[in-house]
Amino acid sequence: MKRRKFTTVAGGTLLAGLGMSAPVRAALGFLSEGDASLGVKTALERGAQAAVSLLGRTDGFLKNPKVMIPLPGALKDAAQLLKFAGQQKQVDELVTAMNRAAEAAVPEAEALLLDAVKSLSVADAVKIVRGSETSVTQYFSTRTRTPLGEKFLPIVTAATEKVALAEKYNAVAGKASGFGLIKKDDANVQVYVTRKALDGLYWMIGEEEKKIRRDPVGTGSDILKQVFGRG
Repeated sequence: MKRRKFTTVAGGTLLAGLGMSAPVRAALGFLSEGDASLGVKTALERGAQAAVSLLGRTDGFLKNPKVMIPLPGALKDAAQLLKFAGQQKQVDELVTAMNRAAEAAVPEAEALLLDAVKSLSVADAVKIVRGSETSVTQYFSTRTRTPLGEKFLPIVTAATEKVALAEKYNAVAGKASGFGLIKKDDANVQVYVTRKALDGLYWMIGEEEKKIRRDPVGTGSDILKQVFGRG
């Protein structure tokens, strides 16, 4: 696909006729408003859908060391003591349940992520195209972390409550938090898993974004080649 260039029209430019400011026109160069927005939206959609597909399935978290959710802080040491006391099965079940909860919650993110794509503005598109290699991820995190957290928490709660050790986790973690051994946000298993699930989701989106930026030609998408191959 050839890049569109804007020609002078009646002493002005077609870009100016679209109502775009000089800074925005300069940032986009010869890329049209429509192409920039379409390219960024395509990248957003691909990153979101790929991340949800990879994480929102059995072992999506548990078998991926980059996002696997471990016991936090001092509870790792407590887990070792429990294992020595013959409670390894219970500890393993808790860790598995934490990751299964994250895997169950992630598919619920896709609709909100795609809604965020629809609300993309021209200014957002410029920031993403000219930003760092994780500008897409930052866009998603800024706009979806809070509502996704609210959506994830009941799903995570239902999944972790199936394991009896979850209550013991909250009790032990609460005491550990009081002594400053773990962060307050990690003192509740449901809140902790929700936060880590979101961290994993945005990390995976970031990895997908890096792939697009490093090899836009390899995506097979003309618009992604046009927007992100403009180095």
